[in-house]
Amino acid sequence: MGALDGRVAFITGGARGQGRAHALALAAEGANVVIADAPRPMSGLTYPLGTEDDLRVTAKHVEELGGFCLPITMDVRDPAAVSAAVEETVNRLGSLDVVVANAGIVSTGLLEVVTDEIWHQLVDTNLTGVFHTLRAAIPVMRRQRFGRIVVTSSMGGRMGIPELAAYNATKWGVIGLAKSVALEVAKEGITVNVICPTTVQTPMVRPEGGDDVPDDLVRRMMKGNPIPQPWIAPEDVSRGLLYLVTDPGVVTGSVLEIGLGGSARMH
Repeated sequence: MGALDGRVAFITGGARGQGRAHALALAAEGANVVIADAPRPMSGLTYPLGTEDDLRVTAKHVEELGGFCLPITMDVRDPAAVSAAVEETVNRLGSLDVVVANAGIVSTGLLEVVTDEIWHQLVDTNLTGVFHTLRAAIPVMRRQRFGRIVVTSSMGGRMGIPELAAYNATKWGVIGLAKSVALEVAKEGITVNVICPTTVQTPMVRPEGGDDVPDDLVRRMMKGNPIPQPWIAPEDVSRGLLYLVTDPGVVTGSVLEIGLGGSARMH
C-alpha cells in the first residue's frame, strides 16, 4: 500500500531533472502520473530544454516501477494548452489530486545585460506558467473538495543573489502567489505549499552531465553553503515534496527550504 494509491498527480516540467524525480517518487507511492513538458524553443539559455524524447524516457521509468504515466507535450506559457492538459488528465484518469507546478528556466547575468526577451521568457515560464497551472487545476480540486498543490520556487526566492536578479524576481513572485492562493482555498480541502531548493544537480546546471561543477556562479554559491556541497540531488527535493503531498491537510501556505543550511542565514 502506497501513501498515494489511486491518486492522480500532474507535474509540469516533468520530462527530466526534478520533474522526473518527482514523477518516480509519486509513482512509487502508488500515484498515477501525468508529466507535461517539451516547451517551444527559447533563446539565450545555456542549456537544452526538455524534449518529447525526455518525456518518453521518464514515462518508461515510471512504468518500470509498475505505475501509469501519461506524457503530454505542453508549454506552460500557453494557457489554452495548460487547460487542455488538465482537462485531458481528468477525462482519462478521473480526478486531479496532486499538482506539482515545477516547470522553470534560469538565465544568469548582470541586470543591465538582461534583454526584454529573456526577461519575458523567465516571467512567462516561472511565474505566469504557475499561474496558468493553478488557475486550471483549482476548479477541479474545488469540486473534489481535495487537492495538494506544490509550487517549485528556489532558495533564490528567499534571498538576493548577484547575476540572478531576473530569475530571483520570478521565484519570489511564485511564493506570494502560492501563499495567497492557499488562503483562498484553505476551507475546501486544498493545500498549497512551496519548495525552495538550492542548486540541484540537473541538466539546467550541468548540461553535459558528470559531477564537475561547471559554472563560476555555481562555484560561488557553493562557497556560501553551510553544508559544503555544490548542489543537492533531485531526489532530495522529492523527499520534501512527498512530505507536502501526503500531509493530512494541516500544512498550507508554507515554504520548505531545501538549502544546504542556507536558511540559517535568513531572518
